[in-house]
Amino acid sequence: MRFKPMTTIFALALILVAGFVALTLALSTGAATASAQSERSGVLHVTKNCLASNGAPGSSCTIRSSNLAAIKVGSQVFYDYPIVLATPTGLFDSNVVLNVGPGDWAVGRCTLDNTTNLGLCTFTDGNGPLAGFTARVNVSSTDGVNYQWNGTYRFTEPS
Repeated sequence: MRFKPMTTIFALALILVAGFVALTLALSTGAATASAQSERSGVLHVTKNCLASNGAPGSSCTIRSSNLAAIKVGSQVFYDYPIVLATPTGLFDSNVVLNVGPGDWAVGRCTLDNTTNLGLCTFTDGNGPLAGFTARVNVSSTDGVNYQWNGTYRFTEPS
């Protein structure tokens, strides 16, 4: 009978330790899931050079830097056709393809005010590493040749 209180205390301590271990594992697994999800969305910063772009269908700009691994340096942004909208004048609007490699691309649309060199690009989906890619980026340039994209991106699971 003397050992019964000690056995009970030991059993309770063991249950508490097991509960603590289970709680710690649950929290660390949740943190890993949250971390993996955060890698699937974030802030996007890209620079591109458009010296080779002549405004004709198929013109392109070359990515010079990107903080997103899926958008590699040297990737190209192809423009369908920069349409000049009648009102307001000087507004260019084009479908775009961001080509990062064979079978790896994203599609979107870019609009640029040619008088201010400010604009907006949105991407709605992709293929390969850019599958499920969506982004909304503000476009800016100080010289009309080198441009920056600054905005947000996320990847969604394909349906």
